[in-house]
Amino acid sequence: MCRWLAYQGSPIYLDQLVYEPEHSLVHQSLEARKAITRVNADGFGLGWYTERDTPGQFHEVLPAWGDENLRSLTHHIRSHRFMAHIRSSTGTQVARSNCHPFILDNWMFLHNGQIGDFNKVKYTLERALPERLYVQKRGTTDSELIFLLMIKNGLRQNPIEAIRHTIAEIEAVIDEKHAGELPFKASMCISDGEQFWLVRYSTDGHPPTVFSKSHGHDIILASEPLDSCPTWQVVKPQTITHVHSTHLVSYDIHASPAVAQAH
Repeated sequence: MCRWLAYQGSPIYLDQLVYEPEHSLVHQSLEARKAITRVNADGFGLGWYTERDTPGQFHEVLPAWGDENLRSLTHHIRSHRFMAHIRSSTGTQVARSNCHPFILDNWMFLHNGQIGDFNKVKYTLERALPERLYVQKRGTTDSELIFLLMIKNGLRQNPIEAIRHTIAEIEAVIDEKHAGELPFKASMCISDGEQFWLVRYSTDGHPPTVFSKSHGHDIILASEPLDSCPTWQVVKPQTITHVHSTHLVSYDIHASPAVAQAH
């Protein structure tokens, strides 16, 4: 399983989270604590927002712990909102095109998890994409395909319902193809440059972990805590969480649109 983090708040240098904490993302590339796969060495990626209309990105296939370009970039890039991801492949090739976060226009997406038995459902799910989105696909991962399906299902207009629709669509194809032997697992983070949406979901009820920590107007979201601070809060499983500033509102994946819980 992969590891990731996301941040929004006062502008900071990326290395303040990617390198400096006692259990930083780079440390997790060597020794993840809350994942089945302890080493995440199949590439990494950064995505960051500035005053530009679209975010910047950097992808590489080397292990994060040994890349001097990553160290230099994170030391010099300052951003009020960014994502970082270290990859542990679940079967697709190690390539820049398969590294997260994935970006389309102002939207950014990253994912930890997998669609179980992906090869059984890949063709059907790819055919569900309209041509205008299919031609945007650069890699071979289930993660990028999930992102494009969300765009197809109205992510730009209504993110909560687009996420729900996409999860239901994937589950329907899994059932149709009798491909449910392995679960569909997902911790996901999505941004339009102004806010975040978190997803923590699994068909077996045991999704990958996601934690949050707030300080003033700053918030960190991560697959696992970056330090031993007791203020990290676990994100509720089987939910979509809308993060605007430091205000978090959770929605059950299968509930009606009116059901929400602030925390």
